[in-house]
Amino acid sequence: MFSYLVFVYYICMDKNNENEKTYKIIVEGGSDEIEIKKSRFIGQAYPIQSAQDAETIIKSVEKKYWDARHNCYAYILGEGSEVQRFSDNGEPSGTAGKPILEVLQGAGLTNTLIIVTRYFGGTLLGTGGLVRAYTQASQAAIAASKTAVMTYGQKITFNIGYDMVDKIQHAFGQMGIELGNPVYGADVSYDIVVSAGNIDNVIDKITQITSARAVITEGEKGYYPITCAE
Repeated sequence: MFSYLVFVYYICMDKNNENEKTYKIIVEGGSDEIEIKKSRFIGQAYPIQSAQDAETIIKSVEKKYWDARHNCYAYILGEGSEVQRFSDNGEPSGTAGKPILEVLQGAGLTNTLIIVTRYFGGTLLGTGGLVRAYTQASQAAIAASKTAVMTYGQKITFNIGYDMVDKIQHAFGQMGIELGNPVYGADVSYDIVVSAGNIDNVIDKITQITSARAVITEGEKGYYPITCAE
């Protein structure tokens, strides 16, 4: 489970910028269940950072659902989806693990594991039926999860006087950006993350709005979950 202590945002005017370095992840896993001809398919999605994470979770799920017929899975790792693995876990070749992997690929997700647990209902579904079932269960797991687009950006902290709070919140609100909860002290402090291509623009905007009275500190660069108002 990921936990982010700073509020992050993305300047909406550039959200379709093809030069932005991004990848999509699950930040909070979810699960859902579908039933087809009395067979139960439990789709479960998990955020992972390594193959070891995946193996640990797979073993845990196999232990939890020890009486299930199959625990099929697929996972993708890396900012460029460099690592891709899947397993049919006893289902006919190509009917379970590969469809799960294709759902991950279609969703553009990485650093994500999906496991679909099957309790056999007594009726054979056939090759096409299995592919559809594992596909639908995987899609249901993703739908039950929370995702984020990780964008390369930089942390910025800026401090302003109390008399500037309404003005700066209004200005950023007009750009479709929520600044989140500030920290109140002798002055008002905001911790934000800006996508790399917008750092200069945002600093200029803060400087302009506050008539150069804001104290701005540039922090670490890296990948952060960037959210943007529609």
